[in-house]
This record gives sequence, C-alpha cells and structure tokens, in this order.
Amino acid sequence: MSWNRIVYPFITAFILSMGVMQAKELRVLSEDELIIQGLLYEEYRAYNRSRAVFGRLYDTTGAKVYLFKEVTAALFSKTNINESIERLKLWDDKHPDTLEVKRLLIPLYLTAHRVREAKTEAEYLLERSNEVMDLELASTPFLYTGEFKRALDLLSRVYEKTSNEDVLLRMVVIMDEYTNERTKAIQLLETHRHMNIVSNDVYFKLLALYVKENNVDGILSIYKILYEQDKNEKYLNKIIDAYAYKRDIDGAIGFLEKNKVGETILYELYKRKKLFDKAFLLIDRLYAEKKDARWIAEKAVLLFEKAEDKNDKKMIKEVISYFEEAIDLGVDDSIYLNYYGYTLIDKEIDVEKGIKIIEDALKQQPHNTYYLDSLAWGYYKQKECKKAYEIMKRVVDEEGLDEVEIIEHWDAIQKCK
Repeated sequence: MSWNRIVYPFITAFILSMGVMQAKELRVLSEDELIIQGLLYEEYRAYNRSRAVFGRLYDTTGAKVYLFKEVTAALFSKTNINESIERLKLWDDKHPDTLEVKRLLIPLYLTAHRVREAKTEAEYLLERSNEVMDLELASTPFLYTGEFKRALDLLSRVYEKTSNEDVLLRMVVIMDEYTNERTKAIQLLETHRHMNIVSNDVYFKLLALYVKENNVDGILSIYKILYEQDKNEKYLNKIIDAYAYKRDIDGAIGFLEKNKVGETILYELYKRKKLFDKAFLLIDRLYAEKKDARWIAEKAVLLFEKAEDKNDKKMIKEVISYFEEAIDLGVDDSIYLNYYGYTLIDKEIDVEKGIKIIEDALKQQPHNTYYLDSLAWGYYKQKECKKAYEIMKRVVDEEGLDEVEIIEHWDAIQKCK
C-alpha cells in the first residue's frame, strides 16, 4: 500500500474533525497543532477556515506571519475583506513603512472596490520599490481607474526586466483595446516570438490582431507556424483560405508541395495553372493509392483540356475510353456525365447517346444551366430546333450572354430551321 493511500485518509478525517470542533476545543490546541490545521485547510482550499485558524494564532502570539497568512486566506476566500484591511492597518500603525503590508492592502482594497485607496497604496509602494513584483502589482489599480498609459508603463518596465509572456499579453490587451497602439502591440508580439519559446496564446493573440488589421500575410504566417507544430487540418484549411483570398495560386502550390498535403486541392490548382504534366503524375499516384474511379474520369477531362488540338481524333478516342472505363466502374457524378455527354454531342460522335447521358446528369441537378446548355446543343445537333430554342432561351434568361460558349450556342440555335 502506497504512502499516499495511508496518509490522505488520515488527513481527510483530521480536517473533517477539525471542521466540527467547537471554539473551546480550538483553544486547547498547541501552536504547532494550529499551524498544521491551518496549513491543511489551506492545502484543501478551505480558505475561510484557514483564515480563522491563522487569525486565532495571530491574536494569541502577535506574530506577523500569522496575520499575513490570515489576510492571504481572506483574499482567496473573498470573505472578511474589510475586517482584514482594518487588522492590517492596525499592525501598520505600529510598524510603519512595511512594504509587505502595502502589497497586501492593494489587492484587499481592490477586492472591496475601494479603488482610490488601492491607488494610494500603489503610489506609496512605487516610491519605495522598483522590484518587478511591486511594479506589476502597482499597475493594477491604475487599470481600475482608467489610467491605462500609467499601467502600461509599469508593465513595460516589468516586461523589459523579465520577458514574461503573461505580462506581455496583458500589455497587448491594453494597447489594442485602450491606448490605440495595435501596430506596436503586433511588433512586440512578433519580436517576442522570434526571441523566445512561446505558448499558443501568443500566436492566437497575433491572429486576433492580424484579423482586426485585415493583414492576410500576417494571418498566413501564423497559421503556417501553428500547422508546423500541430498538423491539424483546420490550420491547413485556414492556410488554403488565406492563399485563396490573396489569389496566390503559386504560393498555395508551393506550400502543398513542400508539406506533401492536400493533394486533391493541389490537383485542382495544377489544373487551374495548366500544369498538366504535374496534374497527370498526381492523378496516377492518387488512383494507385485510393483506387477511386473518379480519377479515371478526371484523366479524361485533363487529357482533353491539355490537348492543343481539341479535334484530334486520337485524343478524343482516348478521352471517351477513359470516360467509359470510369462509368463502368461506377462513376455517376453529374459533372463527369455532362462533360462526357457534351463531348459526344459537340464532336458529333454519338449525339443520341450524348443526350441520354446529359439527361442522366439533369436528373441529379435539373436546374443546372450548364447541363441545360449541353442538352440544347444536343437537340441543335439533331436539328430539333424548337426544343433547342426553348431550353437555350431558359439558359440565356438565367445566365445572360457573358460567356463565349453560351453566345455561340445561342446565335447558332436562333438561326436553326
């Protein structure tokens, strides 16, 4: 049996027994026993009981350490605050110029909402001490009174001496929300993170400030750091979003290639940049890894898009072969059905079959104007002018005449007889 399993039940029982002990029983305990009792209450966060024990010890012995323990427990429990202030002030009258008293009076006054008195004690403390802990403590009353520049000055002195991250984060909040120094706050955080090992709190604060400034480059740089530390997909998505916002396709491609992630997105970016050789290599790898027939259909699309001569019969035959293989393997996405159907129609390979495939695509998306345009073109090829016109007019009414292909189809169908 471990030592903890022996001792903790005893301690718990002891505390419970002390909790119900009457005042007359407390008086018969020795000083050492009372100290143990007070410390145990403190350890178990029974601060109000700890305060009562140390208060009794102070009343009995007059020792400063017990008074300070009593007052500290009062602060933790937020009880008997005004009483603690008066007891401290009585001791201060007999022992003037004791800085420990000022250090306790400041948080006591603030807890009691006696802000002006807390500020007076802070001024007294600052006149007599330049220690880091006193500078930081004294800054708090000035925040309560709205003297943000004064508080910031004190915290800056603390940070210069310690490079403490928590102090810096407090400074940044003040600079951002109260002193209109957001740019300087960003500079401080950036300098700090380059010179120190920092927590994610620093990065998240930088993100918040960069968002307020609409600084996409800053946002991107921080998400890259977070992703490097933690390969979390949410960070990856934010990085891609930032590149998209910047319309920096090359930057996005470089990032994805370097980190060997987001291959589906990378493929789409390759297509957009017409990096067909890279796209083909990626398709082959993705199909080999995932055995998803969608990539065979993508190969058909890519092969056609890559071709300089869109009427090359050998190329078209290969495209059709890939589409047939993909469909045989179960691919029925309307995007590929439309692409395949339109190819059969436009190249007049099998217009009737093309129309049937487009109709299958329209079962999935009956109002898709791109698919309706393909269907109208199919009827045009079959010289069914009225059907072609009715469908194409619907497309034009909805999409307008902004796309070259729609204009060409509309002109041809209007002349159809």
